Amino acid sequence: MGNTQLGKDLIAMLGKDKVLTDDLDLMYYSYDSSFLARNRKFMPDAVVTPRSTEEVAQIMRFAFTNNIPVTPRGAGTGETCGAVPAKGGIVLDLSTWNTIEEIDIANMQAIVRPGVIHDELNQELAKHGLFFPPDPGSTRMCTLGGMVANNSSGLRAVKYGTTEQYVLGLEVVLPDGRVITTGGMKAKAIKNVSGMNLTKLFVGSEGTLGVITKIRLRVWPKPKARGILMAVFSDLEQAPAAVLDVYQDGILPSGIEILDESAIKAVNMYKPEIALPDAQAILLFELDGNPASVEYEGNRLVEIVGKRASHVEWSTEPKRMAQLWQGRSVVATAAARVREDGSRIFAGEDISVPLSRVTEALKKIRAVAQKYGIGVVNYGHIGDGNVHTAPVIDPENPAEIAQANKLVDEIHRLAVDLEGSTTGEHGVGLVRAPYARLEHGEAVNIMAAIKRALDPKGIMNPGKLFLTEEEADNVSPTSGSSRSA
Repeated sequence: MGNTQLGKDLIAMLGKDKVLTDDLDLMYYSYDSSFLARNRKFMPDAVVTPRSTEEVAQIMRFAFTNNIPVTPRGAGTGETCGAVPAKGGIVLDLSTWNTIEEIDIANMQAIVRPGVIHDELNQELAKHGLFFPPDPGSTRMCTLGGMVANNSSGLRAVKYGTTEQYVLGLEVVLPDGRVITTGGMKAKAIKNVSGMNLTKLFVGSEGTLGVITKIRLRVWPKPKARGILMAVFSDLEQAPAAVLDVYQDGILPSGIEILDESAIKAVNMYKPEIALPDAQAILLFELDGNPASVEYEGNRLVEIVGKRASHVEWSTEPKRMAQLWQGRSVVATAAARVREDGSRIFAGEDISVPLSRVTEALKKIRAVAQKYGIGVVNYGHIGDGNVHTAPVIDPENPAEIAQANKLVDEIHRLAVDLEGSTTGEHGVGLVRAPYARLEHGEAVNIMAAIKRALDPKGIMNPGKLFLTEEEADNVSPTSGSSRSA
């Protein structure tokens, strides 16, 4: 089917105002924040902006009949090429379908459409003393549909978990246009063990099984108090040990963040006024809850962490908490400042390892970075072992790109070797797909079988998660080595 005919057919179906086919418009949907998308473009043939379940179902029936690939997309904040059209076809832009359908205070639930921005939902929930706990760094941009599709999380996952724990049910349009409801047709109950858990199947499926058109979320009471403890470590190995000490004392902070010496240096170069102390690591513990418990646990943190840290400071005063958190809040931006002609690339940036092996991971990442001559800034959510690595290179230098690709490949393999995962929160997409078999083994075949059952023509976000050998080689950082286990 030609590009022009596809556009005409979609316009006839949805109207001119919901279909984009101009080259400049299509270019906007051809990339995300990933380094892979910077170096390659994945152009769609058309973009549509449906605003109802029936419109999505119409599009899917049309695509199924005509074997046209369809890629759902939210705000495009992804960093793994998860929502770029690897095989062309139609991009479903769901970001404009942003209605909060219901906030059910009595049942502690919210029903939303996929394009609702995370921060906007929490602003509405706050009016009722509620909140949706998962907290991605892109809170002011990312959509809830994308969060569900990628099972997103953030720095408070250590206490509150990831998105999957809050999804009670979904409305999904299948690749052939059928519409299903998971979690029960009329369900409002929080507990439900009836039947197979199809909700869990679609959460984290990255748009490869169907289009999420409605989400029923569990929400929680908003904590009334918060406190921050900053701890400075002259010995990197003492930092994870301090985290374990805190857990063993029965305290579960809402977040525990780490900046290693590379991140401390980057922050101080970017904003010297923050003046983080020179150290091998800084930890930030966040507590939340009722005021009395926060104060008690904060004082316990001072005692426990102070045994291993060279300096600790605890505060519940808002202005001081913001100052203590300032270094963590700017580190992602600061990373690129470690080199005047460098740019931070999003590649190999969110591996996840067991807490007991965080120190080992950081040391090995430093060694690999030195091996390839690439500067890497390390920080992340140490509370759940989610380490962010930020390579900084000259992205116009082919030799540096080649070295960076080797570095990223080793970081991904290191994560698996350390009993971790290639991704703790950013997803697989196209970028991590070459490592699927290394990470999951035979389970990949079961995943592929599930996809074939729901998507027999393979039109739903094709070219992701399950790649042919040729496809894997095509996107692997080091061609030809991607499938070795």
